[in-house]
Amino acid sequence: QGTVASGTTPYTEGFRKTWKVTNGNQTGGAGASDYVFVRQKIEAQDLARSGWNYTSSSSFITLSFWVKSSVAQTFYGRLESVDGTAYNYPYSYAVSANTWTKVVKTIPGNSNLQIDNNNGSGMEFHWQIFRGTGFTSSDVNLNTWATYASAQRTPDATSTWWTTNDATWELTGVQVEVGSQATVFEHRPFGEELALCQRYFEIAQGGWTGPVYGTDSDMKVSVQFKVQKRANPTLTKISDNEN
Repeated sequence: QGTVASGTTPYTEGFRKTWKVTNGNQTGGAGASDYVFVRQKIEAQDLARSGWNYTSSSSFITLSFWVKSSVAQTFYGRLESVDGTAYNYPYSYAVSANTWTKVVKTIPGNSNLQIDNNNGSGMEFHWQIFRGTGFTSSDVNLNTWATYASAQRTPDATSTWWTTNDATWELTGVQVEVGSQATVFEHRPFGEELALCQRYFEIAQGGWTGPVYGTDSDMKVSVQFKVQKRANPTLTKISDNEN
């Protein structure tokens, strides 16, 4: 997590934190199989019922975000559909070093897209900070849908960020909305945002409120989740501390 500095445009628009990637101890490489990226998966039912006519090329969603890199170069992002035959939509954006840049991309539907009305992933949004040539190709066309191919996700990527030690890349203010225009970011109250996040993950701590069953060697604990989860959760024990 990074911090948005006061006096910057993201700060004056209400943004305080970032998703930050630091490329530590890296001054070479950029091999064909190397990569670093940020990905957000959108639930299929949220897209299917959003009002976006995703099978029509005259219906649009608009992706907007703020991004900053310590290295000046062109980066690639992309959308990847999940249901049915996977499709890929790559785009590019250029940034100056250590300068916040607002990126707005308007993305049309496509007659080949399939988005199921369920709680699985319906679309993946990728910010590719670097991908090696095993995943890229000079034949890839930007700003258009094409059948997904592992070796043709984006055009070949610039390796400057990857080979710069301690290079940073930060993202904030991401919004996806139906229509061809980016509107003012929807700032939600902290409690509402927290409850939405807890649909996917939460930490149960500070003592159990439910009953405990079992013996000295086999204990079962009833955990009451704060909100209903997207799917049956996987539980991970953080500590054996009895206090």
